[in-house]
Amino acid sequence: MRTRWISRACLLLGVALSTTAETLELLNVSYDPTREFYAEFNAAFVRHWKDSTGQQIRIRMSHGGSGKQARAVLDGLPADVVTLALGHDLDALARAGLVNTNWSDQFPYHACPYFSTIVFLVRKGNPKNISDWHDLIRPGVSVIIPNPKTSGAARWAYLAAWAYAMQSTHDLSRAEAFLQRLFQNVPVLDSGARSATITFTQRQIGDVLVSWENEAWLALKENNNACSIVHPSLSILAEPPVAIVEAVANRRKTRDVATAYLNFLYSEEGQELAARHFYRPRSPNVMARYTDRFPPLTLVSIQNLGGWSTVHSQHFAEGALFDRIFTRK
Repeated sequence: MRTRWISRACLLLGVALSTTAETLELLNVSYDPTREFYAEFNAAFVRHWKDSTGQQIRIRMSHGGSGKQARAVLDGLPADVVTLALGHDLDALARAGLVNTNWSDQFPYHACPYFSTIVFLVRKGNPKNISDWHDLIRPGVSVIIPNPKTSGAARWAYLAAWAYAMQSTHDLSRAEAFLQRLFQNVPVLDSGARSATITFTQRQIGDVLVSWENEAWLALKENNNACSIVHPSLSILAEPPVAIVEAVANRRKTRDVATAYLNFLYSEEGQELAARHFYRPRSPNVMARYTDRFPPLTLVSIQNLGGWSTVHSQHFAEGALFDRIFTRK
């Protein structure tokens, strides 16, 4: 009966998750902008696994806003691994007993195999002369940013703006006013980073897109340099974490391959693929080959802001600062 229920659930979700003697299957539940990276990474890992073990493996993917993806796993989406945008999302899975409470200690660099930051993507020629965060609160500047309630990119962007406001004002109420003015300039809140990029590049809404550095580079590449990237004076150290979903991997007996899959992200090949897809690699050797793409920046870490538990309760919980700002919008 349980097997029949899982099969029906998987058909409804549109993914096949059976594990057979001939072909292993693994589901990676990830966030919006990783689609292109994991398409190439998965193909490389399939070859690596076949060469190493002689086994065939099929990798399934699910993409969406990081918060929505975490809730889907909480609601039963049977991910073997998660590669999400926020440590807070993994903490929620850990509280539910789906990933280890010490998930950040299970892989190098506290389980963040690559990192990114938040930048601005502006129209060609930068007609609004946008150079830093203070330009985003000017009257007449239309800012595209996804919804911090559903998008990891949006939370990183919000926190980068908050760090800049605090550095500039040294005052909580003035920093809150800064964020309020910024979101008054946001005409639409998309659910995820990729949908926000589509709003900016395809629907041609907005003067500036605030998003992942990797997403901005991809948009630049795919839109024939119709835009340009602006790196602000201060941004955030955005570290997307990875983890094994213990309950699923143990039940489906995919723990070994799930571990190998996440470890492969740290291999030289995995790091090269990450850099090629505009993520900042951890490997110094790989990073050295991409210095022109990844200029050094002043980055604030989530620890500088008090950690995810503090940040969530202050900014993103029900009735917290973002809700207050958006209610007044």
